Amino acid sequence: MRRRIRSLCLAGLATLSFALAQLTAIPAIAQPTTTATALFSEGLALHSEQTGTAMRAAIAKWEQALPLWEQVGDRQQLALTLYWLSPTYLALGDTEAALASYQRMRQLYRELGDRHSEATALVALGRLHARRGEYQQALDDYDQALPLWNEVESRTGAATTLNNLGRVFAQLGDQDRALSHYRQALALAQAAGNAEGQAATLNNLGQVFATQGDRPRAQSHYQQALDLWTSLEKIGPQASTLNNLGYLAADAGEFRKAETYYQQALPLWQQVGDRQGEASTLSNLGVAAAEQGDLTQAQGYYEQALALRQAVGDRAKEALTRYQLARSLRQQGDRTQALAEISRAVEIAEDLRGNIDDLDLRSRFFATQQDYYEFYIDLLMELQEQDSEAGYDAQALQVSEQARARSLLDLLNEANADIRTGVDAQLLAREQQLRAQLDAAEQRKVKTLSRPHKPAQAEAINQEIDDLLTAYQEVRAEIRATSPRYAALTQPQPLDVGQIQAQVIDGDALLLEYFMGQEHSYLWAVDADSLLSAVLPGRAPIQALVVRLRREIARSRHSRLSVGFRRSATQLSDLLLGPVADQLGERRLIIVSHGALNYIPFAALTRPNPPTTSTEDSLLAIPGEGSDRLYAPLVTGHELLTLPSASTLAVLRRDIANRPPAPRALAVLADPIFSVKDERISRQVPVPSLPPELERSARESGVLFDRIPFTRQEADRILDLVDATQATKAFGSEASRELALDPQLRNYRILHFATHGLLNSSSPELSGLAFSLVDEQGNPKNGFLRLHDIFNLELPAELVVLSACQTGLGELIRGEGTVGLPRGFLYAGAKRVVVSLWNVDDQGTAELMTDFYRQLLAAGQSPTAAMRAAQLQMWSQPEWRSPYYWAAFTVQGEW
Repeated sequence: MRRRIRSLCLAGLATLSFALAQLTAIPAIAQPTTTATALFSEGLALHSEQTGTAMRAAIAKWEQALPLWEQVGDRQQLALTLYWLSPTYLALGDTEAALASYQRMRQLYRELGDRHSEATALVALGRLHARRGEYQQALDDYDQALPLWNEVESRTGAATTLNNLGRVFAQLGDQDRALSHYRQALALAQAAGNAEGQAATLNNLGQVFATQGDRPRAQSHYQQALDLWTSLEKIGPQASTLNNLGYLAADAGEFRKAETYYQQALPLWQQVGDRQGEASTLSNLGVAAAEQGDLTQAQGYYEQALALRQAVGDRAKEALTRYQLARSLRQQGDRTQALAEISRAVEIAEDLRGNIDDLDLRSRFFATQQDYYEFYIDLLMELQEQDSEAGYDAQALQVSEQARARSLLDLLNEANADIRTGVDAQLLAREQQLRAQLDAAEQRKVKTLSRPHKPAQAEAINQEIDDLLTAYQEVRAEIRATSPRYAALTQPQPLDVGQIQAQVIDGDALLLEYFMGQEHSYLWAVDADSLLSAVLPGRAPIQALVVRLRREIARSRHSRLSVGFRRSATQLSDLLLGPVADQLGERRLIIVSHGALNYIPFAALTRPNPPTTSTEDSLLAIPGEGSDRLYAPLVTGHELLTLPSASTLAVLRRDIANRPPAPRALAVLADPIFSVKDERISRQVPVPSLPPELERSARESGVLFDRIPFTRQEADRILDLVDATQATKAFGSEASRELALDPQLRNYRILHFATHGLLNSSSPELSGLAFSLVDEQGNPKNGFLRLHDIFNLELPAELVVLSACQTGLGELIRGEGTVGLPRGFLYAGAKRVVVSLWNVDDQGTAELMTDFYRQLLAAGQSPTAAMRAAQLQMWSQPEWRSPYYWAAFTVQGEW
């Protein structure tokens, strides 16, 4: 992996000798000063030992010194103590204490009029906010620091801050703004004659150009950086930049050239004793050798890298190297040893998931981890082909379940979802504290052991990690015992085949679970007695068919079912259902999709074995043009239920077991007021702008906040089916976010939300439901119910219906797929959720929903049976026959 040269560190720890020198200037004016001086000095001595125990003791000394400096009014020494305390808190994983300490330090220097030190504190705050994923606050910190650097005429400080700004913009994906800030930083570094600053900035510029695919400019900037590092005799940075040049060449497929760069970097890492850097380059050499067909040499490089990464305790990179080694072993035909390596890689990755505090590192680590799962499944299914009796396909299914569960956690991490409602606050605080301490200790271990060190240092850090891990595991066990719902989400235990058959499959149900891979995709069909697996084509051809089918469905809105639609529906059916056609019969189907398959309405796929003769053929089958094959949608033969994973249903059933039903029947929130232009606004007012997050989510989701006129008609029809004393309704401005969050909604068995859904693929935290954005007087108000709000609701509802646009899509990530809003409502306590897969015609939705509720409430059918009956009713009417009008709606959760 490419090692990056981080931005210049301005706010690093001062040297011990410098700090002690500062102490000589402290006048011995009183006993508190003498005591504070001694405590500060003792803290410095402890800190220099660089062990967790010693640093905690140093913190205790400095914390005792703080009130003494305050007592004597020595704000300069108070600020200096905070200067040491802040990064020490951070090194031990206590980001909250570090944040408070840096903020206090900044305020003190501001009061003292020390602009240089204030700017230093702001830069440190910016780095901390960026590490926590609080990018806007980081940008604000850096923006406040810049004028202070200009005031004290520090070009170096300004260049460092501009570099940090560039890095934040790069992390946010805004490469153009990153480029602009790096260029400004380079100009300042050049004007100041700061060669190190120039080299670091040139390296950063090279990374931006590499990200943009501009290899010539990336190459040029990396080479300029390398020349400067060489002239400065900075060996470690030389090695890092050579690694970047090698990575750039490898990315272009020039593996022999990449190998040359890596071979130059390797002795440089060895010269400075950087074993972490050495391991990175050895791993890259393994990739280059493998790509050139020399698998034996590749294996040798991987094994050397693995030994180093184990020695320094870099477990995340150990998992990566084991994955690379497994790939090489598989290519050499040693599938048994490859299986052992990938199994260990996944085990390590699973263990590390909760212990990566840095959001940027965490997201990159998790994205890589999905490759591990895919390779693991591929390998198990290859072994299944070799030995069909060994049960490798059952293991592969469990890995598929494992990947889905973990991806849900990824999305919740990205969405900053606080999912701790109802869990003991002290236990959670202790869990988070220990997790942060573990992460910090692991980082210190890697830093310590990758350089020359004493045996006692290795022993101390290993013992510290063992103690923290024991305490962490004890706390997590207590959380599992006291908060099973939270534990099921944060500590998931995916089901194996036997557990799926016992806990998920009931009656004649058949589970169809899919996994999409680069080379191959897979299908597992599970019923109460058997498991059948099948190998499908890779991701690309399936995605192409999905795109074609959705395009044909959209075209069918204003026309008869076209040949193109029937051909696409049949091709996908043959591919996805053909291998299990003989097992389908007329059974209830549980569909667990993956990747692009989350975007297709299974209800509209061609039924593999449609009836050839029936009194209802005129309604249920349309002869294909130019073919004697009949088209009948899958829903004509089956009830359909969709799930994000099979394990989800088992957890859901456990959560709702013996739960009494809510006392009242139905709550409807519909037809909100989105704009002051709405005719229901009583007075003319200027058009307000949307809140920034809502505006961004609407833009990226393609939502225009127009009124949805038929939602009122839809709601009135549904309410007519229920005794008025058993229902509540909220239209217009009353259909508000406040009501959606109101605990009173817990009293209703069915919740019906008829409004716009916003689904953001790139930023899942911006997904949600839009309720009234203005009141009846036209005053703006917060109407955005976001994903993290939904996960924190407590809604023990039998059914939540999201009669809105695209509420089922969510984030199409590589694992869990369409998590989004339905998964949030399931976690909040809903037994099942009805969602839509595309923007549905408003009047068509009203027709389908009215019939759905009639079947549900009047006829007493289950939600899946009611949905099937409503879809068949639409299918039977020429006006609504196109799947565009009825196939988008799916039921997730329980039958």
